[in-house]
Amino acid sequence: MYNYDPLWKTMKAKDVTTYKLIKCGIEKKTIYNLQHNKNVTVITLEKLCTILDCSVENIVEIKPNKIETK
Repeated sequence: MYNYDPLWKTMKAKDVTTYKLIKCGIEKKTIYNLQHNKNVTVITLEKLCTILDCSVENIVEIKPNKIETK
C-alpha cells in the first residue's frame, strides 16, 4: 500500500503548493492519484524529488500488503 502523507508534509514544510507542482509539469490527474494514495510512476516520483529537492522517503511511504497463506 502506498501512502503519500510524507509528500504533503514535505510540501508544507517547503511551502510548495499543488499549483506549483502543476506549473512544474505534474499533471492534475497525477495529483489526484497522489491525493488518493494511488499508484504513480517512478518518473513522477523522480520529478517530485527534483521539484522538492528531497529523497523518495520524503514523498511516499510503502507498506507491504498482507498476504494470506493457507
